[in-house]
Amino acid sequence: MGDKFIIVLDQGSSSSRALAFDPEGNIRYKAQRKLEASYPGPGRAEYDAEKLFQSQADSLDEVLKKLPEGAEVSALGIAAQRSTVVFWDKATGAPLAPALSWQDGRALELLAKVPLSNTRIHDLTGLYKTPYYSASKMAWALENFPEVKAAAAVGRLLAAPVATYIIWRLSGGKTFVTDPSQAQRTLLFNLRRLRWEPKLLSAFGINAALLPEIKPSVGRLGYVEAGGRRIPVTAMLGDQQAAMLGLGLEAPNSAALNYGTGAFLLVNTGRKPLKIRGLLNSFGWQEGRGKKNIRYFTESTVNSAGTALEWLRLKFGLFEDISDVDGMCRKSANRLHCLPAIGGLGAPYWDYTTFTTFSGFSPHSDKYDVVRGVTEGIAYMVADAFDLVKRKGLKIEELKVSGGLSKIDWLLQFQADVTGARLTALEESEATAMGAGLAAARGLGLAPQWTPRVSSRVFTPAIGEEERQNLLKGWRIFVKDIRRTSRDLRKLNILPHA
Repeated sequence: MGDKFIIVLDQGSSSSRALAFDPEGNIRYKAQRKLEASYPGPGRAEYDAEKLFQSQADSLDEVLKKLPEGAEVSALGIAAQRSTVVFWDKATGAPLAPALSWQDGRALELLAKVPLSNTRIHDLTGLYKTPYYSASKMAWALENFPEVKAAAAVGRLLAAPVATYIIWRLSGGKTFVTDPSQAQRTLLFNLRRLRWEPKLLSAFGINAALLPEIKPSVGRLGYVEAGGRRIPVTAMLGDQQAAMLGLGLEAPNSAALNYGTGAFLLVNTGRKPLKIRGLLNSFGWQEGRGKKNIRYFTESTVNSAGTALEWLRLKFGLFEDISDVDGMCRKSANRLHCLPAIGGLGAPYWDYTTFTTFSGFSPHSDKYDVVRGVTEGIAYMVADAFDLVKRKGLKIEELKVSGGLSKIDWLLQFQADVTGARLTALEESEATAMGAGLAAARGLGLAPQWTPRVSSRVFTPAIGEEERQNLLKGWRIFVKDIRRTSRDLRKLNILPHA
């Protein structure tokens, strides 16, 4: 008998990857295609939907070709960016418009007209009324993309998260599903009733017929056709949820911090959502039918983490690779404050009007200080949310850390300093893929014992409580003033950029 594998599709903001796991949870083969968003105007971020799909399909094909002769593919799991939305023709599969990225804020003005309060939307969905989520993007597309509008008029429009589109295409249009962790990110999902919510559909003007069927995250979801194989799909998860599962954080009060394009702090709250003002009640995953098999999380979103550092690299040429950031921070002699607001401020502010801002420049400031300022700004934003979690009474002593930026020691040490928590970094930053693979194995009815490898890179606070509180106080004065100044400047229409 040939080797057995589980295939994982890991579709992120900057790449599409495919990985082949053996039954012990080892990655035996992988392939990756780069993916780039375009930014056609202020507050706009989008992908070519066909290129997005093709990047994932090509990665899958490459991995399948690498498998040894006679190998069996037992199942496929997918983890994907959650709030990016794709529009396509259900007769042809052709995209009808760009895929609007989770970073896209073009629907901000439309969102203000939605006749439901932020409080009511949070009660229904666990989320807040921001253009970060895809309901307002769908409504905007129906008004502004002629092909989308025309397809909707004749009943040929489908709209869904990225994972749904990829599986739909790979199945030849036979599998049109999403799971609750991604359905929630549309802002159309009732968190407690686990269904598309009629009140939200009406408020945003969305017809439920263009949305996918909601199925449990883990279980038999359908099939895809690839490389001459018919492969069962047994797991579909949001990328952050998959990372939690991959890190082994299934117990209440366990917590993870994933640094990627954005930075995401998630705390497992068990079978019930825990409301903390300013933070999200996120759906974790559902294994099979029934509410006993559900996990919820409190989540904080920093919209701009890797994006902010990449901005410094691309636009200003301050360094050549993300691996340079740690050394540059160590060369900094003067602290700057930076509010990294590219793509808007996420938790706990939910503010899309504030500008990315630096403060504290002097004649002695240099490029090292700028890079350090952005790096520490990311950590401060996480700390703001972590502080709210602690005030709610949750005792989080350790954060398991993953993601591309987790290799920056300066970031992790400063994060430990301003949260007062111990940070433990993974040896291999493949938590998202491992979680999706683990879920896919469970979807087959297996009980795999995959253990994430944890490195010796442990970061503990190097400052006392008095210094920590002083740093946080200064940061919050800075944020408060910049938010007010940004609002005032926008009223004068002086600074919006082309």
